[in-house]
Amino acid sequence: MTAGNVDYVIVSYNHEGQITDFASVEVQGVYISGNLRNPYREFMNHPIDTFEWSGRNFPHPDYLSSSRKRLIPQMLYKGGIFKAWNKKQCIVIQKSFFDTLPSLPVTSKDQADIAWLLYDLVYSQTDGRFHLSLVDTIYTDFHDALQQVIFTSPCPLSDFQALLQGKLDEQITHNPETHSPYTLL
Repeated sequence: MTAGNVDYVIVSYNHEGQITDFASVEVQGVYISGNLRNPYREFMNHPIDTFEWSGRNFPHPDYLSSSRKRLIPQMLYKGGIFKAWNKKQCIVIQKSFFDTLPSLPVTSKDQADIAWLLYDLVYSQTDGRFHLSLVDTIYTDFHDALQQVIFTSPCPLSDFQALLQGKLDEQITHNPETHSPYTLL
């Protein structure tokens, strides 16, 4: 029997070495979109502190894909198993990634199923370097958090229809010869 491919498991054990409790730890990285090779090569050829990439397609975090393709499926599958076992879960995540998620209902540490461990790079005046540091811990209920990240709150229908109308008007204006009552946007 397995709980999937869990990143880490924290184990509590007694003086005889018998497990008394455990919790899962999932570390969620962020997908990168863009070209990594070209800016890296340029920096390695000219490694200066004030490096700025002037080329196109600079790498950037893809938070939306990271949540939809990685975080949510892992919460559903592995998180569901640990919740069924009544075991706690930790999700280690970059603070800026967490900030892109819908606002999660917070609960007390004692009532929580999930501890979101938020990390960021924090500059140290002492040694002049950035250090990966725990900057916050957010406690949530499994089901409440899952509901928030799975189901979106749609904009008003009238706003969406206005957006569609604008796109249709643009299509008709720029391509009047291809106008038909069934134009795809």
